[in-house]
Amino acid sequence: MTILDVATIPGDGIGPEVTAEAVKVVDTAAEKFGFAVKWTEFPFGAGYYLKHGRGLPESAFRDLADFKALLLGAVGDPRVGPGPLEREILLALRFHFDQYVNLRPALSFPGVPTPAPFPPGEALNAVIVRENTEDLYMGLGGSGEGSFRIELVADRGLYSLKGAVDLHFSPPVAAGFSIGLMSRPGIERIAGYAFALARRRGEKTVHAVSKANAVPHLYGFWDQCVRETAARDYPDLELKFVNVDAVCYLMARRPPGWGVVLCPNLFGDIVSDLMSALAGGIGLAAAGNIGEGLSMFEPVHGSAPDIAGTGGANPLAAILSAGMMLEHIGEKEASAAVENAVRAYLASDGGKPIELGGDAVTARVGDAVRRALLRS
Repeated sequence: MTILDVATIPGDGIGPEVTAEAVKVVDTAAEKFGFAVKWTEFPFGAGYYLKHGRGLPESAFRDLADFKALLLGAVGDPRVGPGPLEREILLALRFHFDQYVNLRPALSFPGVPTPAPFPPGEALNAVIVRENTEDLYMGLGGSGEGSFRIELVADRGLYSLKGAVDLHFSPPVAAGFSIGLMSRPGIERIAGYAFALARRRGEKTVHAVSKANAVPHLYGFWDQCVRETAARDYPDLELKFVNVDAVCYLMARRPPGWGVVLCPNLFGDIVSDLMSALAGGIGLAAAGNIGEGLSMFEPVHGSAPDIAGTGGANPLAAILSAGMMLEHIGEKEASAAVENAVRAYLASDGGKPIELGGDAVTARVGDAVRRALLRS
């Protein structure tokens, strides 16, 4: 029997609750399809940060490198405030393991109301392919007043960068800045991933999100590299560039029909949340952070500390993220069965999650998905 070593970081707030249900669903799928998962839990999150003053120990990167994948619950706690946990856990893991793809499916599910009506017979079946290591999320910048110098350092799987910026204001003013940077190899690999995914999905068009008219040095370069990659390696696919503001307008007007949507980091963060809302809510939004080494899977929602321990957390996004993880590590049949079990549960007359207007608490939702999985 195949035994897969998978790490978990349940994290903060509702993270441990939804992760527990996802783990149980994966174990049920493993039993059904003849493999096993060996889970190893790591304690990182707000509690660890408050005790040790940092998000991760250096040893965490060495320890996590040995696993097939990582399932993350959520990080975030009002005792820490916004920023440190996201930078020192989420971004640190993405950058260290060069998880250059952020994959965000947006799917219609039965029984889930949507804010925008779909044309009869149409459904949402899109996926946002977001570049995950560059753009304005590089962490390059600083602030000062008058005349000041900021050293710039970044390490990525593709390169290391060192430099500095000298700023001189006359008259002296206080200012802050952040540098958005994208490299040709970084753009080419995410574009190639999106084009290959479109081929696997049997689609002929990829939409690329941009804003080259207003930010030509950054997004004009993005357009150029994406266009050249498509022409060189995927001449059978049609490439359509759409400005990010137009994308938001057009998606809201007509959510179906988008297919694969390729985005730079900042715009992908925004557009994927919009598409999740159009699909029926962030409680169904799964995500994968994918690279050549350790890949990390997580529900998109936050830690929601206000409902932690109440049973009000919806575990479906965590379960669907775990299903994505199964596909990534080679258990494609089990992955499809998990998504189908979620669909069967939502189509049934059983109680829906509280978030979707029902009365089913977290564990009851997870149990219902497991029963649907066993019946399939």
